[in-house]
Amino acid sequence: MTNDSLKSKFDFSNLKGDIFGGITAGVVSLPLALAFGLQSGLSPVSGLYCAIFLGAIAVIFGGCYTLISTPTGPMTVVAALTISQAITLMGSLELALGTILAIFMLAGGIQILFGSIKFGNNVKFIPYPVLSGFMTGIGIILILFEIYPVLGLVNPKTIKAVVMGLPDNIGNTNLQALGLGVFTLAVLYLFPKVSKDVPATLVALLVGTVASITMGLNVQLIGDVPQGMPSLQLQSVLDVDFTHPWFIISAALTLGALGCIDTLLTAVIIDKITETKHNSNRELIGQGIGNMVSGMFGGLPGAGTTMSSVVNVKAGGRTRLSGVISSLFLLAVLLGLGAYAKYVPIPVLAGILISVGFDIIDYSGLREVVKVDRAEAAILIIVLAMTVFVDLIAAVGTGMTLAVFVFMKKMSAIGESTIDLFPIRELKVRKPCDVRDEFILPAEYLDQIYVKSFSGPVFFGFSQYLIDSLKELPPVKAVIFEMNRVPYLDQSAAHALQLVFEYLRKNNIEVYLAHLNEPPLNILRAVGIVPGVVPEDHIYDHIFDCLQNLEEDFVFKKSNNDLHNSIA
Repeated sequence: MTNDSLKSKFDFSNLKGDIFGGITAGVVSLPLALAFGLQSGLSPVSGLYCAIFLGAIAVIFGGCYTLISTPTGPMTVVAALTISQAITLMGSLELALGTILAIFMLAGGIQILFGSIKFGNNVKFIPYPVLSGFMTGIGIILILFEIYPVLGLVNPKTIKAVVMGLPDNIGNTNLQALGLGVFTLAVLYLFPKVSKDVPATLVALLVGTVASITMGLNVQLIGDVPQGMPSLQLQSVLDVDFTHPWFIISAALTLGALGCIDTLLTAVIIDKITETKHNSNRELIGQGIGNMVSGMFGGLPGAGTTMSSVVNVKAGGRTRLSGVISSLFLLAVLLGLGAYAKYVPIPVLAGILISVGFDIIDYSGLREVVKVDRAEAAILIIVLAMTVFVDLIAAVGTGMTLAVFVFMKKMSAIGESTIDLFPIRELKVRKPCDVRDEFILPAEYLDQIYVKSFSGPVFFGFSQYLIDSLKELPPVKAVIFEMNRVPYLDQSAAHALQLVFEYLRKNNIEVYLAHLNEPPLNILRAVGIVPGVVPEDHIYDHIFDCLQNLEEDFVFKKSNNDLHNSIA
C-alpha cells in the first residue's frame, strides 16, 4: 500500500485478520497500560488514555501500518522522573499537572519537528554501545522503582533514595505483597510454557487479582479509576509554570528524542516480520500528533510497542485498521470495566513491570563487554551508569561525545596505517600506469621531492602523525599531496591538513596538490587554506602535470645558473 488515500488507510480486504490482531494487541496492552500509568505517578487511567489516543492517531497518520503504540517502559521511566521532578519543583501534583501535560505535548511537537526535518533517517547513526547502555539503564531503573511496591512499601521518588533506603526499609516488608508479586512473576514466566495463545500478562493480571480478592490479602490496590469518556485538560495545560524553562525544554527533548528512537527500533522489527518498509519520518509525525492529543486528555506519552505490535502481526493484523481496533477495544474496556480495575493489586502490576524491565535489558551487549574493544565497552558502562544514577540526557550526550572521539581515534589510526610517503624516484614502481618512462629532473632531485598519496580518511588527530613522519625524512624541497582518493573533507580535516602544510612551509618545503576532487578543494578555499597557505598555481589536475611543471622550473633555473656561471 503506497497510496495515502482514505481507502488505502483502511483497507478492509484483511478485515478478519485485522480484527483478531487488533483485539489481541489490545488485550496485551491493557495490563501494561494500567501498570505504566500507575508507575508514572499520575494514575493507571493515564496509561489507558495514551494507548487509546496515541494508538489510534499514530497508526492513522504514521508510516508503519501495523505498529501498535502505547506507553512503553523507557518512555514511562522518563515520564515518571519528569513528574517527580515537577512535583519537587512546584510543590504538588495538582500545581505541577499543567506543566507536566505541557511537557508531554511539547515532546509530541518535537517529534513532529524531527519528522519534518527528516530526523528519522539519522537514528541509525546512534552507536550500539550508547543505545545498549541506555536501554539497559532504563530496564534497571524500571526494576529498581518496582522493588518497593512488590515489598508492599511506599516508593521513594529517586533512584538514589531507592538504593540507599532499601537496607533500612526491607525489614518492613509486607510478606503478603511480596508473595503476590513473586506469584505474578512466576505466572509470567511459567504460563507461556503451558500456552502461548493467551498473553501471559493478562493471565497474571487476572489470576493475581482474583487470588488477592479470594484470599483477602492485605495489599495495596489501584483504587478508584475514572470511568467514561476522558475529558480535555486544556485548562490544566494552560496553567503552566514558566519559572523553570530549562526543566520544561530538557524534559520535552528527552521524551521526544526517546520516543523517536523507541518507535523506530520497533518499526524495524515489525518490518522484518511483515517484510515491509516503514516511512520513518512520517511515523515520527504520526507519533508526535498522537502524543500531543494524549497529553491534551491527560494521558502519558508513548511510543511504538514491540510486544503488542508483534502480537498484532502474528494474530493477522496487516493494515492500519488493526491499530484502530486495538484502541477501540481499550476504549470499550475503559467505558465498561473501569469499575473493576480498582481491585487490581499494586504488587501484581509491579511484578508485571519488573518482567518488562528484565526484557528491556540488553543482555547480549552486557555479555560482549568483556570481548569487544575496551573503549566501546567503557562507553556502554558509562552510559549505563549515568542513565541510572545521573541523568538521561547527560548519559546519551556523554555517550555520543565519547563515541565520536573513539571513532575519530580509530579512523586516524587507519589513516596512520595507510601512510604512503615516498620519493618520486619510486613513482614508476608505485604507479606504473600514471607516469611516463623518463624524468628530466636529475637524480639528486628524485630523492628531494616526495609524494604523499592518501589512501584513507583524513581526521584532525591524523595531522601530528604525518608531521612526525615528515620530520624523519632527509632534506626535501617539495611534497606533492596526491588526493584523488579523498572524495570529501570536513572542516576538521581541512584544518588538520593546514597544520601539515604550515609545518612544511615553515621548513622551506614547497607544497603541491594534485588530483584534488572539487568538494575537498571547495572546503580548502572556504577556510582560506587555498590560497592562504597553498597558492592556486600549486594545484594540478594530475600528478604528472605537477612533475612536468617542476621539471620545467628546474630546467629554467639550471639554465640561469649556467648562464650566471659562464658570465662569472
